[in-house]
Amino acid sequence: MLSGNNCPENILAIKDALEALEGRWKILIMVSLIHKDMRFKELGRQIGISDKMLSKELKSLETNRLVHRKVKNNFPPEVEYSITPHGKSLDDLINELYKWGLKHRTEIIGA
Repeated sequence: MLSGNNCPENILAIKDALEALEGRWKILIMVSLIHKDMRFKELGRQIGISDKMLSKELKSLETNRLVHRKVKNNFPPEVEYSITPHGKSLDDLINELYKWGLKHRTEIIGA
């Protein structure tokens, strides 16, 4: 909830949230990982993102402790990504974005 008349504090908190989730891909990555852990290539195919961009976005999500990277000691090594408990705290926000997106599509294109 936005705090009373403290606009600079509100702006700072929202700025931090936007910086953690900025860009076209981060929320889509989070949505893909909500229901199951995924390997790098599987995640990239599902979203339709280049390897270079996926790597960049995953590193940022890891830095913000929203995604966990697990390396399995196989040969060749396997890397699997999962959503962290901190990442799961975005469930309500993602659900609200989904609902708003459906309403927005109807408003804009009537679909």
